[in-house]
Amino acid sequence: MRYVTYADASGAPRVGHLDGDQVVDLGFDGDMVAFIEQGAPRGRTSGVWPVGEVRLLAPLRPRTIRDFLTFEGHLKNAFAGLGKAIPAEWYEVPAYYKGLPDTVIGPEAEIPWPSYADKLDHELELAAVIGTPGRDIAAADALDHVFGYTIWNDLSARDTQVRELPVGMGPCKAKDWDGSNVLGPCLVTPDEIDPNDVELTVRVNGERWGGDTTAAMHHTFADMIAYASQDLTLRAGELLGSGTATGGSGLELDRWLQPGDVVEMEAAGVGVLRNRVGNRVGPRPARP
Repeated sequence: MRYVTYADASGAPRVGHLDGDQVVDLGFDGDMVAFIEQGAPRGRTSGVWPVGEVRLLAPLRPRTIRDFLTFEGHLKNAFAGLGKAIPAEWYEVPAYYKGLPDTVIGPEAEIPWPSYADKLDHELELAAVIGTPGRDIAAADALDHVFGYTIWNDLSARDTQVRELPVGMGPCKAKDWDGSNVLGPCLVTPDEIDPNDVELTVRVNGERWGGDTTAAMHHTFADMIAYASQDLTLRAGELLGSGTATGGSGLELDRWLQPGDVVEMEAAGVGVLRNRVGNRVGPRPARP
């Protein structure tokens, strides 16, 4: 099943699923997290529409956002220009940072350009959404707790990131602005794809910039869930990202997004997440 959140005629969010090129309403007026928590109920449908006649929203506003670093190739590419080696601890610990759920936007939404940044970058990821709550989840059982998977464009203000990372506090304003996290186009249930073998591709203005397969992840989604759930209950609607796929960012190519660029991220079995980059807004403020 490929679940979506879409806006009805009044603009209110409703839950549906994709049937070919149609959106089928599931009779659920509310957000996807509540839908997942209630066991994905199906009520009285209010209709069926061609995809082009409705506005797809982000499939969910996650309860929490955790982003991991699982692709060795991405780290090698990113560190090469800095003259750094991958820390030995990375191979042992599926570390992560937390993002802000209220920054999430969906397919076809315009990507806002942060006023304080010059270098805007995309990051191609696959993300898992928790369905069944659990604590101290064993890796062998972890995927049983997943409700579905979606594409995540984890945007970064790279010049800001360069200034912040030496402090050792993790990404701050390099990741946090309204619209800095893009999810979509749908939430695909685990019976539809194998999360350990999904082909990922990113295109900018129709040109392939990079991609990889989740088979190359050093830490799997099962590893990530097991690690995050130690002494902590993971709840329905929490999102865990794979981190950037190898070749999935402009940083690795020294190529940067420009206003008006169209970014397309594709995950086999999930679909295409497409967004246009917005214009720069106003002059940059002076740096303190």
